Amino acid sequence: MNMRAIAQDTFGGPEVLKVIEVRRPEPGPAEVLVRVSAIGVNPTDSWHRASGGLAGGQTPVRLGWDVSGVVEAVGPGVTIFAPGDEVFGLPRHPQPAGTYAQYVTSPARHLVRKPSRMSHTEAAALPLAALTAWQALVDTADVRPGQRVLIHAAAGGVGHLAVQIAKARGAYVIGTARSVKHDFVRGLGADEVIDYVQVDFSTVAHDIDVVLDTIGGEYGPRSLTTLCAGGLLVSLAAPSESYLADEARPLGLRAAFMIVEADRAGMLEIAALVETGRLRPQIDTVLPLELAAEAHELSHSGRIAGKIVLTVD
Repeated sequence: MNMRAIAQDTFGGPEVLKVIEVRRPEPGPAEVLVRVSAIGVNPTDSWHRASGGLAGGQTPVRLGWDVSGVVEAVGPGVTIFAPGDEVFGLPRHPQPAGTYAQYVTSPARHLVRKPSRMSHTEAAALPLAALTAWQALVDTADVRPGQRVLIHAAAGGVGHLAVQIAKARGAYVIGTARSVKHDFVRGLGADEVIDYVQVDFSTVAHDIDVVLDTIGGEYGPRSLTTLCAGGLLVSLAAPSESYLADEARPLGLRAAFMIVEADRAGMLEIAALVETGRLRPQIDTVLPLELAAEAHELSHSGRIAGKIVLTVD
């Protein structure tokens, strides 16, 4: 049985993405086969498309990690799901998963049950971005009530979820965003919003306990200047940002570069926040799977607030 999927046989811009027909996969031991309903689009996908990323420069490349859908079949040894269960998660990350497809296999414990109050489109927007925010703010930084948290690109895919997670932890949240997105960021619960176009955030943000940097470059060193004694900068931008740990240490500060990992425990916490109404993704644009190239073009436009999602018939 065949299925449609998005793939590429060369690296480059969105135009290299194409619809192909491939054999539908079968679940192996401890795996499930998911009939895909929706897929979240992330900046990591574009990096993978342009350079080979985690594929190590090898072609062909199959894109995608975020997925929400219905269990079609279970492999040997799976006890936590059955055919018909609605699930969502982040299969295999940081290894390739290939969720831009009608069907995908996943280790069973990389998925959790989809919250009943969410559509598949909403659920698909969460895994990579929400797990990134959770692992940065909770597992890495251990954000606690009353702490001051600075979140860069607070209207972005990771940022808008990080604002909500930090607020759920009882933090005082400051976000950076363009002025046109300030109402949106405040609506997420941010206590303050800084227009990074008009203001140097490092001159107005101070006594910060935790900075979440999704941008990199000059933002890292400038963010260190906002931290209080013992404060922590968590960078998500690139492995090269690991140099910040050496710069932070003599100042009595901390810095760490982080890559999100598939994480069932974290996904269960995210699902619980959704069920209690404390976490909700903002969907900017929904497109069919076949328009994945257009979704990638849009993701680079800088006009997005929240997430782009692909849907599968």
